[in-house]
Amino acid sequence: MSKPSRNDASNAFIFEGIHIAEAALRMALKNRILVESIGEGHDFDPSSFIDEAREIMLGLAQEAHDSAARVAEQRKSAWGLHTKSRGTHDYRDRDTGNLRRRGREYKRVAKELERRAGDEAELLRIIEQAREAAWEDVAANIASTLKLVVQRPDLDADYAQMREARMEALRSVDLTALAGQQRKRAKAVRKAARKAGG
Repeated sequence: MSKPSRNDASNAFIFEGIHIAEAALRMALKNRILVESIGEGHDFDPSSFIDEAREIMLGLAQEAHDSAARVAEQRKSAWGLHTKSRGTHDYRDRDTGNLRRRGREYKRVAKELERRAGDEAELLRIIEQAREAAWEDVAANIASTLKLVVQRPDLDADYAQMREARMEALRSVDLTALAGQQRKRAKAVRKAARKAGG
């Protein structure tokens, strides 16, 4: 089996960077869909999410540009240093080639994210994925709740009367809790993205 080339490793880094950015975008959009479309009862309109999706994608592209700039500074600091490194991010002259490559990779990630931010069809694809993920979360939450409290209209004389109260409880309690969970997941994804960035 042949050793992977530097180009393969570079492409894998870029793919992973884009994948992490899209996951962060989907998570943010899913949270908004849960709150607005389901929690507040608004009709789902994919086009109403395009501006936010674009803004988030451009923000993630800026983070990649910032990472490229940080790596460039690390490369400058490492230039000419031949002493022993004291840690993972204590770079030396021998690391400058890898840092140059990493900087180019961050720039390529940023450029691709900027391209995708300008592609409405791409943004709509991610919005649809976020909608599906939001629905999966709601469906799982409903299924879990139904396991605990089995309500059958044919066996409950007050079912129709209490339906609105149950729907309000779903919106105010379950969806609020779900949105909180999603914010924690989004924070974890962003943290993982920053950590992957070095």
